Formats: sequence, C-alpha cells, structure tokens
Amino acid sequence: MTVTLITGGARSGKSRFAEKRALELSASPIYIATAEALDAEMAARIAEHQARRGPQWRARAEPLELVAALDETDSEHGAVRLVDCLTLWLTNLFMAERDWRLETESLAVALKRQRAPALLVTNEVGLGIVPENALARAWRDAAGWMNQRVAEAADEAVFVVAGLPMRLK
Repeated sequence: MTVTLITGGARSGKSRFAEKRALELSASPIYIATAEALDAEMAARIAEHQARRGPQWRARAEPLELVAALDETDSEHGAVRLVDCLTLWLTNLFMAERDWRLETESLAVALKRQRAPALLVTNEVGLGIVPENALARAWRDAAGWMNQRVAEAADEAVFVVAGLPMRLK
C-alpha cells in the first residue's frame, strides 16, 4: 500500500504530476473526481482535465462519499486511484453541512487500510493572507487541518511548485 498526498497552489502542476505518477504505476488508473460542474467555468475546468487524461482512465464522480469510493475501488486488481481533489471535497462537505472533522478522520483511517496505491491531490491554502470573512477563514483553517491529518496518514507527501515536485515525506 502506498498513499501519496500531492499538494501545491492553484495551477502549480499538482494534478499533472499526479496523473503522470498514476500512469507510471498503472495502465488503467481510476480517477475519483470530487468536483461538480455547478457553473460554466467549473464545467470547463472539468472538461480540460478529462481531455488531458485520455481514454485509459476510468472515472468516478464522488463529491461527498470519498471513503466509500476508495474502499469500493480498492479491490480492483491493485489499480491506482487518483483523488482530485481533497479541497473540493472539503468544500462539498461544507456546503452539505457535514462534519468535516469526522469525515477527515474517517478518510485518514480508510487510507491506512487501502491495499492498492492511492494518490490524493489537495491545495495548499495556508501560504496567503488571512481571509476577510469568517466562513473563508473557517474553510482555510479546515483545509489546513485536513491536509495535516491526511499527510500524517500518507506514506509519502509531495509539494509541487511551478510543475516541479519536492518530496516532503
């Protein structure tokens, strides 16, 4: 079992890095997408990711039930799973008014029982200014705690800047 957390800022190249790594590990990786196309701009982003990946990927949309998606795909002959991304999953949890702390802990526990490799992409949001409003601050803080907990559970952690990976763990 190898769980890798891949983090970085917006447009840092973290998804491309994760996709490349997944294809190095499996000819037919599973892409677990947490994004939902709730507006035209997000639909365009999703389409860009889909076009870049190509036909060898098996896709599964899972905006909320990430632990179930990981558990259900874990037995598929060791196929690599790529989750993109945890911060969108966190947003979905906030919007659904679910307990992000409980969900994050469930994810961390689930990562320890995975048999097939899993790559998890997340945004590093703690390098900027403190947001002006309470909801944005709460989300930013939750993202930081979530990333710390998942990094703790992961076997490896990589920080991507300008398309260049730096191994953290």
